[in-house]
Amino acid sequence: MAFTQHMAEELDLLLKFPTQSMMQGLKIHHDAPASTVAAAQRLFDKGIISQPDGGYLTDLGHDLIDHAQRLAMALTPKTASSG
Repeated sequence: MAFTQHMAEELDLLLKFPTQSMMQGLKIHHDAPASTVAAAQRLFDKGIISQPDGGYLTDLGHDLIDHAQRLAMALTPKTASSG
């Protein structure tokens, strides 16, 4: 199974949510790119965020963001160390 463009957009948006506190969230503004607005709606429809325009991560969202962060770190190219 390959990541689709929609999945990549959803992962990108998910990784923008703050994780330091469950009392922090995101608001997707009306002038945001259409792909971001659509990604937020899809995440809401899947029960990952609390509002169609952002809001807070749900319990499922908190579980998924941990996995998404690990995946992003694992796939980030390592810089060559000198020495």
